[in-house]
Amino acid sequence: MRMGRYCKAYSLNRLREFSEWTAKAQNVVRENNPDEKKLDVDRESSEDIYLYLQENYTVTDGIFIDENIVFDSVTPEWKNFCQQTLKFETPEFPVDEPA
Repeated sequence: MRMGRYCKAYSLNRLREFSEWTAKAQNVVRENNPDEKKLDVDRESSEDIYLYLQENYTVTDGIFIDENIVFDSVTPEWKNFCQQTLKFETPEFPVDEPA
């Protein structure tokens, strides 16, 4: 389990606006039972499902960058969608310099 430096939550409905969206439904965790996966992320009523867009442009169900990956088809078109439509940008973090 590894946490990235930055991620941002988006509703599944927003992410599905991308024309080439394909979710790995087996990696979405049910809220009422985290051990039971295989939630139908293609159902119509998905406004209550939030996923995390990570700094590397993958989408996860949870804050960890390398767990429950729902979408990992990182293409120039996807990056453009994230930047232009979702207004996703990774903030610049100051570099800690040794004293």
